[in-house]
Amino acid sequence: MIFLDAAATTPVRREVLEAMWPFLTGEFGNPSSHHSLGDAAARALEEARKSVAKVLGCRAAEVTFTSGGTEADNMAVKGIALARQAADPALNRVVISAVEHPAVEESARYLERFHGFTVDVAPVDTYGTVTAGALAAVLRPETALVSIMYANNEVGTVQPVAALAALTRARGIPFHTDAVQAAGWLPVDVKALGVDALSISGHKLGAPKGSGVLFVRGRTKAEPLVHGGGQERGRRSGTENVAGAVGLAAALTLAHAGQAALAERVTGLRDKFISAVLDRVPGAVLTGHPSERLPSVASFCFPGTSGESVLLELERQGVVCSSGSACAAGSDAPSPVLVALGIPAEVAQTAVRFSFDSSVTAADLETAAAAVTAAVGSVRNLGHVPN
Repeated sequence: MIFLDAAATTPVRREVLEAMWPFLTGEFGNPSSHHSLGDAAARALEEARKSVAKVLGCRAAEVTFTSGGTEADNMAVKGIALARQAADPALNRVVISAVEHPAVEESARYLERFHGFTVDVAPVDTYGTVTAGALAAVLRPETALVSIMYANNEVGTVQPVAALAALTRARGIPFHTDAVQAAGWLPVDVKALGVDALSISGHKLGAPKGSGVLFVRGRTKAEPLVHGGGQERGRRSGTENVAGAVGLAAALTLAHAGQAALAERVTGLRDKFISAVLDRVPGAVLTGHPSERLPSVASFCFPGTSGESVLLELERQGVVCSSGSACAAGSDAPSPVLVALGIPAEVAQTAVRFSFDSSVTAADLETAAAAVTAAVGSVRNLGHVPN
């Protein structure tokens, strides 16, 4: 099997498992307990926090461990917007882009339904990019928060986050970015990016599912979503997942150490794969930005097919990939991301996404390109097209 669905999840790295193992076995203490086992767990948790902070270029006190990227996004969008509204009731608008992950979009819609917020949506161009002009056009004096993702999970387009964050900073508006797909592939120094909050998910980096991180700049207030014993400096109550935090910190540190070299190598492989598919498959359409995209994502539409049929045929040939976001599982509607790019609904339903992890090779992608050619041809010949 050639696994090309790393944007959905990645295997846990051996080094990460080894780092976690003591805290899944003998070092099982609760970090809030005041005895030797608890103290050991508390020290491990704080060392993990320092490791994450080192990669992000922030203070350890600005790092909160979560159950994953979805929770981190919820904490940022709801928490910051509600804190801003509490300080000034006139701040009752949030801005998101038209291509956000459901964790951000649904958090904003929750604020709209239950807290009187208005959600302003910044449009994207045909590549899925939010321009500074598009963002400026939807900012208002009442804007409490802007949340725009660093890199798109479906088409791979990388947003000009530093420029967008500079625009909101000049107006005193906090900026959050969902960096779940970007971490490990792009720099995540929060000072260079100029963001006030940033979300990461461990299982995209070789850590286990159920581990995540939210950075919130010290001066930015955020209302907690989970109340209780006041863990994580009051930002997220509940006994911490020490092993998960240790694993995430190890994975993020490993990914950061090799990020530049990995990105350069995989970008070259990605571009060859894209060229091969576009050359060999009649009518294939690349989605997302042609160059400002994640090294790890190549996404296409294959008009005249059914994307799901192509996926099934590819898996039969030993290539595993997806039709888009794993968080939209069970939906047969066209991707809102692709529709936002101006792609017709019937074409959007032919989408296939290939996403790579650090182990991908040229041979893997040559085999995959040949399989795509055969799979699309087979589906077209059999007449498996969307209704």
